[in-house]
Amino acid sequence: MSMKVSDHILERLRAWEVEHVFAYPGDGINGLLAAWGRADDKPQFVQARHEEMAAFEAVGYAKFSGKVGVCAATSGPGAIHLLNGLYDAKLDHVPVVAIVGQTNRSAMGGSYQQEIDLLSLYKDVASDFCEMVTVPEQLPNVLDRAMRTAMARRSVTAVIVPADVQELDYSAPEHAFKMVPSSLGMSHYAPVPADPDIERAAEVLNSGEKVALLIGQGARGARQEVMEVADRLGAGVAKALLGKDALDDDLPYVTGSIGLLGTRPSYELMQDCDTLLVIGSSFPYTQFLPEFGQARAVQIDIDPHMVGMRYPFEVNLVGDARATLQRLLPHLRPAKADTWRKTIEKNTARWWEVMERRAAVDAEPINPEYVAHALNGLLPENVILAADSGSAANWYARHLRLRGDMRGSLSGTLATMGPGVPYVIGAKFAHGDRPAIALVGDGAMQMNGLAELITIAKYWEQWADPRLVVAVLNNQDLNQVTWEMRAMSGAPQFLPSQSLPDVAYADFARSVGLGGMRVEKPQDVQSAWETALASDRPFVLDFRTDPAVPPIPPHASFDQIEAAALSVLKGDSDRAGMVRQGFKAKVQEMLPGHRHREDRPGTGEDT
Repeated sequence: MSMKVSDHILERLRAWEVEHVFAYPGDGINGLLAAWGRADDKPQFVQARHEEMAAFEAVGYAKFSGKVGVCAATSGPGAIHLLNGLYDAKLDHVPVVAIVGQTNRSAMGGSYQQEIDLLSLYKDVASDFCEMVTVPEQLPNVLDRAMRTAMARRSVTAVIVPADVQELDYSAPEHAFKMVPSSLGMSHYAPVPADPDIERAAEVLNSGEKVALLIGQGARGARQEVMEVADRLGAGVAKALLGKDALDDDLPYVTGSIGLLGTRPSYELMQDCDTLLVIGSSFPYTQFLPEFGQARAVQIDIDPHMVGMRYPFEVNLVGDARATLQRLLPHLRPAKADTWRKTIEKNTARWWEVMERRAAVDAEPINPEYVAHALNGLLPENVILAADSGSAANWYARHLRLRGDMRGSLSGTLATMGPGVPYVIGAKFAHGDRPAIALVGDGAMQMNGLAELITIAKYWEQWADPRLVVAVLNNQDLNQVTWEMRAMSGAPQFLPSQSLPDVAYADFARSVGLGGMRVEKPQDVQSAWETALASDRPFVLDFRTDPAVPPIPPHASFDQIEAAALSVLKGDSDRAGMVRQGFKAKVQEMLPGHRHREDRPGTGEDT
């Protein structure tokens, strides 16, 4: 039997060592589906409940494996559904290849059923490489370039294959005019800046007395070098959310996350530093960086398209973080004094004390901060964590202390709802021997997480370690948006848009053969985590949490916090009166590093 184009696609994926393709079937890829049958399901076809989830699973797989994630979908609606997950990959610089079907070539341009101009549709999301295969000889070059480009540029690429082309006999490109042969593989490489640029960067960093580091996911392979630089310069280290697992949170000078979901000591680090070194991060919020003119700054990034943004850097070093820091370290001089480092460590220690107190505050019925805080001491040493967008991301960012081999991620730049559960599914296909935990809100769970429990039920017995815990923060509110309305606009909750129905998440989990438990009392939180992490199958924890616990940004003013809190109590005059009388004292006791006006004499600034 002759080899079809569809057979060659799967054969080439196997040659690229692709082991899983996250997908959903449809007649636009019927030829590929038949080839999968002939190939004994190699690479494995992982059936999601929805194409968007297939893309998210490919993103999670890529994030936690370091390999290319591959997803596939049918023409028309299937290809459209992939887009949100693909944009998540594009914005977080994750290598993902999408293989999508298309109507027959003979029908193109005829307004045929499910005919979409996919080259135009994918022009942006797969801007680095997007091609349609129209003759067999285009393969393997198109697929090879898609794989290689995704790896080299850490981006999304797309291969569009019309349904009739999938069924054609495969013929390789010949040694002939206008034929493009191809080959497999790409070596690993670590680019480094030139020596004069290294020396310029060292001059800037050596001149500083209050040095701050900001690291992102690009620093993940340079953990030891980042620690050496921080110790040499007496610096503190803040982390962009995508770099949360790049350096241990237990280090006393690591101030934690930065930005809207960040920590107070990270905010203070940037407010007070005189020198800034950014490593492997494209953190977008300029307002959380030092004031312009306050700090001299150096950036290190492997992507020349991503340097020179966010801040007026004096030196932009294009290179691999680890290799660049190794060349930079011999040029760095030890800090002259330890006063700056001691201040950072004091602020950071105080922050963790405040987090413990905030987690211990009574709520109705359960404080969501306590849910995350109680997990800290129970985290397995090799756990993989994912947080969904929303208030759950706040508690992931601020309470969970990652260390050692622990991994964690979320939708960093797109900040889309829904990837929490599919991320950990992708992670389990990458590392079936490691436990995984997803921290998600009830909004995200209702959007798509419930359906993906079916995917978990379908595949979990393949995993060497069956532990996969989905923790739902069930507050019956689209909580992050509710608090944004209160804090930023002073508006009360708009119930028609924000209120969510209560769903029996644990019951649903049990109905598909998983474990499940609803938790409604604070005293049951820790034992619930212990039960889920000891389970012999994936487990859903339905935590009934209080929507009135605010995900307060570290830079929030007292007036914003008070207005937000009073909006929660609108209509409850007794509680509102108590808040007005005692709120400021409570803020000073509980908020992260809240300082009085007199802490900064002469500034007139209420911090």
